[in-house]
Amino acid sequence: MSSPLHFYRALAARDSRFDGVFFTGVKTTGIYCRPICAVKTPRESSCAFFSSAAAAEAAGFRPCLRCRPELAPYAIQQNLAHAIWKKIADGALNEFSIEQLAQQVGLSSRQMRRVLLQEFGVSPVEMAQTQRLLFAKKLLQETALSMVDISFAAGFGSVRRFNALFSERYQMTPGEVRRAAPSADESLVLRLAYRPPYEWDALIHYLRGRAMPGLEAVILEKSGMAYVRSVLIDGKSGWIKVAHFADKNQLGLQIAPQLTPVLMPLLAKIRQQFDLEAHPQMIHRHLQEDVLLAQQVKTTPGLRVPGTFDTFELAIRAVLGQQVSVAGATTVAGRLVQRFGTPVETPFSQVTHHFPSPQVICQLSIDQLAGIGIPGARAATLQNVAQFALKGGFQQAADSSLDEAIMQMKTVRGVGEWTAQYIAMRALRFPDAFPAGDLGLQKAAALASDPEETRWSEKQLLARSQQWSPWRAYAALLLWQSLK
Repeated sequence: MSSPLHFYRALAARDSRFDGVFFTGVKTTGIYCRPICAVKTPRESSCAFFSSAAAAEAAGFRPCLRCRPELAPYAIQQNLAHAIWKKIADGALNEFSIEQLAQQVGLSSRQMRRVLLQEFGVSPVEMAQTQRLLFAKKLLQETALSMVDISFAAGFGSVRRFNALFSERYQMTPGEVRRAAPSADESLVLRLAYRPPYEWDALIHYLRGRAMPGLEAVILEKSGMAYVRSVLIDGKSGWIKVAHFADKNQLGLQIAPQLTPVLMPLLAKIRQQFDLEAHPQMIHRHLQEDVLLAQQVKTTPGLRVPGTFDTFELAIRAVLGQQVSVAGATTVAGRLVQRFGTPVETPFSQVTHHFPSPQVICQLSIDQLAGIGIPGARAATLQNVAQFALKGGFQQAADSSLDEAIMQMKTVRGVGEWTAQYIAMRALRFPDAFPAGDLGLQKAAALASDPEETRWSEKQLLARSQQWSPWRAYAALLLWQSLK
C-alpha cells in the first residue's frame, strides 16, 4: 500500500491494521492523526500522508490530542532504516551520540543520516526530538509526574529545553496538555497499544508456564490475569505489572516509581516481551494458506511470539531447558534466581529477586551452579553463555541476519541449533527463527498432517517450514498451541 488513494481508503475505514504504519496530516487544521482516529474523516484533498510521526512533525503538523499518535504501535519493517528508527525511538540517542549510534549499526554518521532521509525524510536528530516530545506528551497525559521528572525521563537535558521545544513544536505549553491527576499510590500507570486481534490468554499462559519463581509470576486479579516481575535496568531497581485492556486494544502497565528515570528503555523492553509491533492479520493471512496451520490460525487469531524482558535471562533459561521438560526447566531456573539473584522488595509475594547478572554467573564455581540440580556440563554452558554476554555477543548489528546471529551463538560451547534458534526467536526477535529440532513442533506438525503419524523428522519439518517464511516463529507458536 503506497499510493495516497490506498492510504485514504484505510483512513476512511479506520482500519486498525494500519495503525502506526502511516499518519495523516490534515492541512486545514495543522494536526496529524493515526488512521483509527474517531474524528470526522477529512476530505482526501486536505490530507497528507507520512510514514512516521517525525516526518509529519517535520512538515509542520502537531499531534492530535484525541487519537494520540504516541500510543500507536510501531511499524517495524525488516530493513536497516527501520532498525535504526527503532533504536532511536527506544531512546538510543538519549544515551549515545550520533557517531556512537552509527558505529553500533555499522555505518558512518553520514551514511546513517542518508538512510533515514531516504526512508523517512528526516534526520536522526529530528527523529529523536519527535520521539522525546511524544514520550513526554504521553507522560503528561497519563501520569502526575513533575515536569522535571518528565523532561529527564523523555531524554531532555533540561526542563527549559523541554518547555521551549514543546511550545515551539506543538504551539501549546506542557501544562495545557496535562490530564492525569495524582494516583492513590506512587506507582505509574501507562498504556501501550497494539494492532488487534491479540491472543492475550495464549500468551499469558505461555509466560506463566515458563515464569521463573522469585523473578516473575502470572497472578489472577478481578480483571483477569496479569504478569508481574522485578526489574533492574541501568542501576534502577523496581517492579512492573502488565495487564490487558481488551476493550481498548491496549496493555496497561503499573510501574514502580523508582523506574521513572528509565521509562523509555523500560517500555521498549515491554513492547518486545509482549510482541506489540506485530501485524497479526498480515502474518496470519500468509500462514493460513498452508492447510497444516489454517485451523490453528482460526482457533487462535492474534497469536503472538512471547518475547523476553532480557536476552541474557532468556538465554540462560533456554540452556536450562535443554533436554528437559518445561516444568523441570522452570524449577531449576527458580533455584538459580533464589540462590544467586539479588533480593528486592515488591508488592508481590511471588517476586522477591532480580535475575543474577552475567558477572555473578561467571564468578560462581561449576559445583555451585550444578547444585541447583543440573549436570556439570550444563553448568559450564551457563558460564560460557555469561562470558558471551559480557563480551557483547547478544548485541546484534542493526542489519545482522538470522544466519549470522545463529552462527555467532553456536560458537558458545554447549549452545546448539535448537538453543540458538529459540534465543533468536524469543529474545533477538527474528520473526523467521524456527527451532526445527524441537520435539513438540515435530509432533504437532505430524498430527496436523495425519492423526496416525506420531512425529516428523527435523529434515521434514525444516523443508515444510520454508513456505512459512518470513514468519516461521509465528508458525512455531501456532504448532505448539495446537498441542494444548
